[in-house]
Amino acid sequence: MTQRTVVLPEIWFWQRILSPHMAGLAVELAARGHSVTYVAERPMSDDRAKQGWRPADTGAAQLRFAPDSAAMARLVAEVPEGAIHICQGFRGNGLISDARAALIKRGAKHWVIMETVDNSGWRGVLRRAAYRRLISRSQGHLAGILATGHATPAWLAKCGAPKERVFPFAYFLPGSMAPRLASPSLPEAPYRLLYVGALIERKRLDLLLAALGRLEDDAVELVIIGTGPLESRLRAQASAVAGGRVKWLGLQSMDAIPDHMVDADCLVLPSRHDGWGAVVSEALIAGTPAICSDRCGAAGVVRASGVGAVFTAGDEDALVAALNRVIAKGRISPEDRSSLAGWARCLGAMAGAEYLERILVLSSDEEGAVKPQAPWVVAAPTAIAGYSA
Repeated sequence: MTQRTVVLPEIWFWQRILSPHMAGLAVELAARGHSVTYVAERPMSDDRAKQGWRPADTGAAQLRFAPDSAAMARLVAEVPEGAIHICQGFRGNGLISDARAALIKRGAKHWVIMETVDNSGWRGVLRRAAYRRLISRSQGHLAGILATGHATPAWLAKCGAPKERVFPFAYFLPGSMAPRLASPSLPEAPYRLLYVGALIERKRLDLLLAALGRLEDDAVELVIIGTGPLESRLRAQASAVAGGRVKWLGLQSMDAIPDHMVDADCLVLPSRHDGWGAVVSEALIAGTPAICSDRCGAAGVVRASGVGAVFTAGDEDALVAALNRVIAKGRISPEDRSSLAGWARCLGAMAGAEYLERILVLSSDEEGAVKPQAPWVVAAPTAIAGYSA
């Protein structure tokens, strides 16, 4: 266990489910010697379970469930004075809204952790107005905001959040999700693209299939992991544009995904919008380059990785160009995979807990303290010849 070097009050996470992206932070903070409690409404949501998720382990962090408003209120009443609270989101967060209201009534400041908001269309206009109101009303009660996604800090600043209290954040994955070592690919094997996600409109798998049919190199296959309401339509499209070059693996457990990442040459996440895009983190941790749209929160770490590419969301030509560019460089070598995976430890829960600890220490320090940099900014970039994000 890593010894704690700072003293913090009790840390309470208030989340809807046992998400691996948040529970991993709780586990690592507890391993560093902090007193940590993780509160969830329930172990897992139905939609996440259908995607192969399973409830995460909370390790030495104390786990509490609050399935209704009364239970949330009782837990808030139990919390010692001065505790640190990290709440999921400002809105659309179920019973966590009740927890925030109870904390505010008690006079306890809290942190909010939130993902990139879909800013498009007339709904985006309404969302911006709603967040301006929420942030304005919360000013006296907010300790700060953990802003997940490359565009989220600037978006929050436009909504009135104080820049000094907004910290870039990410999906930090638990160490248990680390993959096996990669094996060298056979020279004659086709270049393998991988898509992992729900088969829904927002993910824009249709855009990827259309781009696949236009690639300069037709010795490229696409492996698709996931299920969803658009499966029949997408299968018909794949048959029309790519024939037998598309392989459908259906739903896979979370435990199986890292090994599929290792077997791929490049992950592609073409989403119209994604708050983060955890599969991007998983790919990089596996040493696999990633291509994603600029509407994915993880676009910032793709650029920082030095490999893969970021393209304009919804732009088929831009996706085709990005794919051609990455494929033309050839598959990444085992040595460079190891280099990339080593860099991507900055996206692991241990690095995330250390970063969060520095943020929380800063909040209790005197004015003038320097804000900590995000781990993917601090970490040295990978030196992989011929690759560029």
